[in-house]
Amino acid sequence: MVRSPGILYGTAWKRGDTAALVSKAVGLGFRGIDTACQPRHYNEAGVGAGLLECLNRGLARTELYLQTKFTPVSGQDPATVPYDPRSPLPEQVAQSCAVSLRNLRTDYLDGLILHSPLPDADDTLQVWRAFEQLVDRGTVRQLGISNCYRLGALEGLWKAARVKPAVLQNRFHAASGYDRGLREFCRTHEVSYQSFWTLTANPHVLAHATLAGLSARRARTPEQLLFRYLTQIGIVPLSGTRSEAHMHEDLAIFDFELDDAECAALAAIF
Repeated sequence: MVRSPGILYGTAWKRGDTAALVSKAVGLGFRGIDTACQPRHYNEAGVGAGLLECLNRGLARTELYLQTKFTPVSGQDPATVPYDPRSPLPEQVAQSCAVSLRNLRTDYLDGLILHSPLPDADDTLQVWRAFEQLVDRGTVRQLGISNCYRLGALEGLWKAARVKPAVLQNRFHAASGYDRGLREFCRTHEVSYQSFWTLTANPHVLAHATLAGLSARRARTPEQLLFRYLTQIGIVPLSGTRSEAHMHEDLAIFDFELDDAECAALAAIF
């Protein structure tokens, strides 16, 4: 398992601002970047351009954790599919990975994520076998899956996989019960759980009186406290902020630690 930083910078929906925002985030201290080979929602080439600026300033590629995603045809805009959608699934994976390497200006990926399970479990496994070949070649260091909300689906993939999933990246929200069962599986199988939409989907948590009181005592924002709590229970949150001030705040969550009583108080909110 490749250990990622405790917080990742998410690059969805940045469009023409992607390069500048990635350059700024990495310049401020983010060392984990999440993107996808999905032009519908991500400007993956913009991520690569932003990273190149940082590398030209002296940052080493080995200092970065860089993960992208293979997005099945169903998740693509038909007008901008970055591979031949008529090709067999293994070839789609190979083409998508080649595009990602070119976009990101790198010769390897720290993580390759299946953006969502395919409707047919056999097709999901076929994609996973193609992923495993990329690991065998040294092109990809670890694998993961996103938007997988059924415990049975994750268990099935785990059992069938030769190269086990190392990452589960899901939306973190109340409607899914905050993935408690999935997170327990991740904990016992050493799978890193990454959360996205962590702030956007939880305004009621950020406004909770417990968090407000702790924010006043700690002189930290509710967002910082939520992110810090999650990191302390083993979750890696994604931050997609465009704000430099919020980037500073996100990175500062590792400057303090919540005690057991504070963690217990926050756990009661979920």
